Amino acid sequence: MNEKLKGGLYVALGASSYAMLTTCVKMAYREGFSTAEITLSQYILGALGLLFLNLLGRKAPITNRTPLRGKTIFKLIAAGSSLGLTSAFLYSAVKYVSVSVGIVLLMQTVWMGVIVEMVIHKRPPGTRKIVAILIILTGTALATTLYRQTVQINWIGFGWGILAAMSYTATMYSSNHVAVAFPPLMRSLYMIIGGLIVIIVIFHAHITCDFSFRIFLGWGIILSLFGTILPPILFTRGMPLIGMGLGAIIASVEIPVSVSIAFVLIDERVSAIQWVGVILILLAVILMNFGKT
Repeated sequence: MNEKLKGGLYVALGASSYAMLTTCVKMAYREGFSTAEITLSQYILGALGLLFLNLLGRKAPITNRTPLRGKTIFKLIAAGSSLGLTSAFLYSAVKYVSVSVGIVLLMQTVWMGVIVEMVIHKRPPGTRKIVAILIILTGTALATTLYRQTVQINWIGFGWGILAAMSYTATMYSSNHVAVAFPPLMRSLYMIIGGLIVIIVIFHAHITCDFSFRIFLGWGIILSLFGTILPPILFTRGMPLIGMGLGAIIASVEIPVSVSIAFVLIDERVSAIQWVGVILILLAVILMNFGKT
């Protein structure tokens, strides 16, 4: 029980680290930084941080270490490209929508993952998953106020959010299927390098055009710590102790934590109906994973 408690705490802290990101991005935008500056600083510092941790790990006497081959490294880097796209899309979304709406849109990866599983593995969803998907869609309509005809929806931000969910779905799939037998920190490093390559390709024109390197000494450190360094460490420590089913349930605390942080730090208000939508999404995640605990 103590091990499960410890594992649950690690996973909850990892999810809470991710929950910090969108609010920090909003605050960085308010200080005048661009999406290019935010994403590049996060991934460059994140890659350096993970490289340092991997070098430290090599000094430890580890037996049965399986070396990464060139083909596997390429697969991890390719898989990491979706991680870079997720950040670029999500950070673009929160320029136009609130943090709560952005994180709710990102969580559409729950039902998108079911579709990917159905298409790739020819595994039709059971009744419980179908019910959970319907609950998620209902919760999304409430949390994003889509149900109100009088509300002006920012479809640009909405579109970026859906794209973020699609690329995050690809990231989740590759994280669970590509080179899973290798050390998690090493896998994280190569995936972050893949994400960095994509970010450089997308934003290369902005590097020499009024790029503020000041962000590396502030928001870059915070975003790389909470977005690329701490979560892999915490998740890889916690998930083996509690299992994927319970881990997915605990990791869903990212939604309410993200909304709460946005309220505390940037005074972003969420209505009671939106909270109902958030709770419905959480319940759907529990419903989909309860049998796996």
